Amino acid sequence: MPPVFRFAPSPNGYLHLGHALSALLNAEAARASGGRMLLRIEDIDETRCRPEYEAAIYEDLAWLGVTWEQPVRRQSEHLDDYRAAIDRLDAMGLIYPAFESRTEIARLVAEREAISGQAWPRDPDGGIRYPEFSKSLPEPERRRLIEAGAPYARRLDMTAALVRSGPLQWDEAGKMVAADPAAWGDVILARKDTPNSYHLSVVIDDAQQGVTDIVRGRDLFHSTSVHRLLQTLLGLPAPRYHHHRLILDADGRKLSKSTAATGLRELRGQGLTPSDIRRMAGLD
Repeated sequence: MPPVFRFAPSPNGYLHLGHALSALLNAEAARASGGRMLLRIEDIDETRCRPEYEAAIYEDLAWLGVTWEQPVRRQSEHLDDYRAAIDRLDAMGLIYPAFESRTEIARLVAEREAISGQAWPRDPDGGIRYPEFSKSLPEPERRRLIEAGAPYARRLDMTAALVRSGPLQWDEAGKMVAADPAAWGDVILARKDTPNSYHLSVVIDDAQQGVTDIVRGRDLFHSTSVHRLLQTLLGLPAPRYHHHRLILDADGRKLSKSTAATGLRELRGQGLTPSDIRRMAGLD
């Protein structure tokens, strides 16, 4: 079977140089290997994703010379698949409701840091690792809160999940890398206002689309630990991974969709060509 690659942007802004690099690397890897190139639209964030951004993705990629198979998969059309996966994990006893808001978590952690004089653990992205406040709530209290309409997130019990999965690793460009999902703590898999998280949807999508090779930015390297855990728990295949370099701004930060100077539409409007974009992305 030929390898299967994919480019999976979110339509919450216009594509920039970093997206161009990732899309072109995937397209060229598919072409060189005689593989397939897929496009996926990750549009589950209803508050930020917009139709005009999705239309712009197709336009910008076509201008770059990137081609993909039809039909395009849109995450918003597969919410039942994600719910089914969460239900499976719940049936394994690996999911629990957590009722604290981000603000409440930050306040409670700040109080603990003030008392202990030590910094609270952070996840690989620098965010506060969830302190597991709700994990010890008795089941009747959880039911009472849910029936009362209290908002909650559905978190993965990382300790229990790792007992079930055992040690994990992944293939990073031909080299095996040890996974460390515990560094993320009890990650959120769904919220009341968002049916599933990126971590969950991406592994379901990749499995259902038969993706064999995932080429994406280095900023998602550590997330692969969580993805390998979910793949193992759900009995999904493990793709090969390659996390490519990032294009940084003048301050050394990852490009943002709000950075107009590096937006493909803006650059095209200035008269630049696809060859210019390749050069700017460091592909020539």
